[in-house]
Amino acid sequence: MTLVILLWISILLAVALAFIGDWRYAPEVNILGSALTFAASVVLALKVYQGGAFSAGGNFFFVDPFNVYLVVLTTFVSTTTSIFSRRYMRIERSHGRVGHWRMRFYHAMFQLFIFAMLMALLTNNFGVLWISMELATLATVLLVSLYRTPNAIEAAWKYFILCGVGIAQALFGTVLLYFAAERVLGEGGNALLWTNLSQVSGQLEPTVLRLAFVFLMVGYGTKVGLVPMHNWLPDAHSEGPTPISAVLSGLLLNVALYALVRCKSLVDGSTGTHLAGNMMMGFGLLSLLVASFSLLRQKDIKRLFAYSSIEHMGIATFAFGLGGPIATFGGMLHMLVHSLTKSAVFFSVGHASQMHGTQEMARIRGLIRGNPAVGWGLLLGVMALSGMPPFGLFASEFLILTATIKDRPLLTPLLLIGLAVAFAALFRRVQPMVAGLIPPWQKPITAANIPVFLHMSLVLMLGLYLPVFLSHWFQMAVGLLK
Repeated sequence: MTLVILLWISILLAVALAFIGDWRYAPEVNILGSALTFAASVVLALKVYQGGAFSAGGNFFFVDPFNVYLVVLTTFVSTTTSIFSRRYMRIERSHGRVGHWRMRFYHAMFQLFIFAMLMALLTNNFGVLWISMELATLATVLLVSLYRTPNAIEAAWKYFILCGVGIAQALFGTVLLYFAAERVLGEGGNALLWTNLSQVSGQLEPTVLRLAFVFLMVGYGTKVGLVPMHNWLPDAHSEGPTPISAVLSGLLLNVALYALVRCKSLVDGSTGTHLAGNMMMGFGLLSLLVASFSLLRQKDIKRLFAYSSIEHMGIATFAFGLGGPIATFGGMLHMLVHSLTKSAVFFSVGHASQMHGTQEMARIRGLIRGNPAVGWGLLLGVMALSGMPPFGLFASEFLILTATIKDRPLLTPLLLIGLAVAFAALFRRVQPMVAGLIPPWQKPITAANIPVFLHMSLVLMLGLYLPVFLSHWFQMAVGLLK
C-alpha cells in the first residue's frame, strides 16, 4: 500500500499542478507533495530494513536494500529541491524569464520527472525500467528548454537526440536480454522480471548476454553521462533551470547507473567472467580522466559542475565495475554523498548567477562578502566535491582507492591523476569567485539557504560518522550485488 501511495502522489500532483502550477501557493503544494513522497519512502525503507526484500503488485514491483536507498535519496533531494525552487523560480518570474504558462509547465514536469525516476527504481520489469527512463528523458528535455532561448532549445534538442539514440541502444540490449531469458523462462512478461532473471542467470546464454550488455552499457551509459557519450550533459545543465540541473546531476544519473548495475549482476552470473565489470571500469576511468582535464577549460559555472558530475559518476561506475565488498560499499556511499553535495552546489550556483546576472565565472566575484551564505555554501560544496576530509566524498573515494590498490594496483595511478587534477581545477576556478571585492553589478537577493546547509551537514556527518543502520543497510545491498 505504501508503494502505491508513493507513486500515486507524484503522478496526481503532476496532473494537479498542470492546472494550478502558477497559483499563488503552487510552490507550497509542490513542496508538500514532495515531502509526502519522502515520508512514504521512509516507511517503505523501514519495511525493507526490518523484513528484507519483497515483491508487490503481482511481482510488477520489487523492493530491496539497493533500490530503496535510492528511492529515499530521490524523494529527499526532490523535496529539498522543491524548497529551493520556490524562492529561485519566483526570482526568475520577477526577472521575466518565465511566465504564467511556463510556471505551470515547470511544476507539472518536475513531479512527472520524479514519478518516472521512482518507477524506474521500483519496477521489477526491465522493459518497464526502459520505458520509465524514456519518460524521464522526455520530461527533462522539456524542462531544459523551459526558457525558450535559442541556446536552451539547442541544448534540449542535443539532449533529446543523443539520449534518444542512447536509449534506443538500451532497448536493443533489453530485447537481447529477453531473447536469452525466453529460452529459460518461456514467453511473456515474466521473462523480463528481475526476480526471475536473477534466479536463473547461470542458465542464460553467455554469448547473448555479453552482446546485450554492450548495448545496455552504451545506452544507459549515455544517461549516466559517461565519456564519450557525455556531450549532452554540459549543455543541458548550463541552459536549463538550476533546480533541474540539481536533480539531473543528483538523481537521474544515479538511476541510470542503477540500471547498469542490475544488468551487470545478470551478465556476471551468466558468463562467470568479469567482462561487464571491466567495461564499466574502462568507461569509468575514461570519464574521470576526460572530465577532470575538461574542468580546467570551462568558463560557464554550470558547465564546470556538469563536468564534475561526469567525473564523479565515472568514479562510481569504476567502483561498481571493480566489484567486491569494499568497492561496492564505496560506490553506494559515493552515489549518496555526491547527490547531496552536487545538488547543494547547484543551489548555491543558481543564486550566485542570479546575483551577478550571468553564468560566466569571470564576472562572478566577491560571493562571501556579497552574500556570505551563498559564498560559504559554494566553497564548502567545492571542498566536499574535491574529496577533502572530513566530508563524505573523502570517505567514499578512500574506500574505492583502497579497493583499487588491493585488486587492480596498476590502475591506481590513473585514478590518483584524475582525482588530483579535478581537485586542482575546482579550486582554481572557484576560489576567485568566492573571494575578492564585490563587483558593481552584483545585486542582493534573498537566497534559499536551508537546503544547502542541510545537505552539507549530512555530507559532513557521513564523513565523520556512518550511522549503524546505514552501514548495515549498505552491507545488505552489497550482499545482493557482489
